[in-house]
Amino acid sequence: MLDEKDLGRPEDVLKKIPPKFWGHTVDIFDLSHPFSEKTPTWPFVAENAQITRIRSHAKDRVLAHKITHTMHMSTHTDAPLHVEEGFPAIDEVPLDRYVGEGVVVSIAKKKWDVIQPEDLERVDPPIEKGDIVIINTGWHHYYGDSVTYFCYAPGLYKEAGEWFVRKQVKAVGVDLPAMDHPLGTRLAQGAGHPPLMPWLLEEYKKEKGRDVYQDFPYWEPCHRILYTHGIMGFENIGGEVDKVTGKRCLIVATPLKWVGGDGSMVRPIAIVRR
Repeated sequence: MLDEKDLGRPEDVLKKIPPKFWGHTVDIFDLSHPFSEKTPTWPFVAENAQITRIRSHAKDRVLAHKITHTMHMSTHTDAPLHVEEGFPAIDEVPLDRYVGEGVVVSIAKKKWDVIQPEDLERVDPPIEKGDIVIINTGWHHYYGDSVTYFCYAPGLYKEAGEWFVRKQVKAVGVDLPAMDHPLGTRLAQGAGHPPLMPWLLEEYKKEKGRDVYQDFPYWEPCHRILYTHGIMGFENIGGEVDKVTGKRCLIVATPLKWVGGDGSMVRPIAIVRR
């Protein structure tokens, strides 16, 4: 074994070293939520991540864990294959779909609000062709194992998905539990099965005076429109997103090269030139 005098210190590892790109110093902001055994899961995914220690410092002089979990938890991206049979898996999507110039925009929304094309048209800075678009609704502040976060969230729907296709953006990230409004997901839409949260239909009708299916007739339309047009999506954006809201930046959020995979957890970062 090496003598301890040959080793560095923990603080050496934790010291920040501002990176440079092509001669410019930049700051890096983390847009992800933490991952652990306590990471909240989508309501119909009952199992938590299972993390088992298989090597220990005391016994093996190294630390190693085995992790079992769905890829659709914490901050993650879906493969087109996740929503449409016969479309590319996560390893088949070109990496350039996950890297590029982008904009982080504020679109503050409340319970069950729908993000409309007119909301996207008036953001500042404006969304441009080829952008990776990160939407900050403020809902990431509710992130956790709660009805508020998963069931009462605002969201995108069919019209927004169509707008992104017309705008020819590269990718879309949301600080929400899904790329679609919760009332357009399995929580309220059966997609051939009973809805997972039937009480949401009753509460919506009591509050709005209309049936859910009058306002949300399609199942996950934004998912399906975006991904089948090659526009990737990032769900559960969080972390330091407030610090870069209103800025243009470089976004990087690359997935695992999982052969045949339906999605991947990611750790998106926003790179801002000083």
